[in-house]
Amino acid sequence: MTKTVLHIDASARHDGSVSRGYSRDIVNGLRATTIVTRDLSQGMALVDETWVGATFTPPDARTETQNQALSHSDTLVREVQDADTIVIGVSMYNFNVPAALKAWIDQICRVGMTFQYGENGPEGLLKGKKAIIAIASGGTIIGSDLDHASPYLRFIFGFLGITDVTIVDKTSLGALT
Repeated sequence: MTKTVLHIDASARHDGSVSRGYSRDIVNGLRATTIVTRDLSQGMALVDETWVGATFTPPDARTETQNQALSHSDTLVREVQDADTIVIGVSMYNFNVPAALKAWIDQICRVGMTFQYGENGPEGLLKGKKAIIAIASGGTIIGSDLDHASPYLRFIFGFLGITDVTIVDKTSLGALT
């Protein structure tokens, strides 16, 4: 049994969304004690100049404006840090992830919080977690040369230290390793 699951839905569609159904089924099968749900279709802040400046300012030196710029990101980072398993329902748009999911990724990739720079380059700080990604592509074969979503997500999670990544596609419900 998984303790805490972070369930993220990235599809803009609600009714009839295949990725939402897949990710919901996966979460239900995990029988977690705590499930945190985040629906990215409700909007996700984009990184801007104030946000970037705030991330390069030590926390004790940030202005109120900088703290405000990072407050939503801080919440998203805590959700990822607290989760044992992250389940994402991803609809593929134009061969890649939805813009809202990219914006979420930008918000959680935070130096000193989810990764750090060491002698050998970046090192993920989210080790020991599992990610399960349910992708509905509408026709693009997952793992093909046209699929830019699954390699990108596998790379990002690896960058953050999450190397236990399972990708489930819409046609076979089989795991790609």
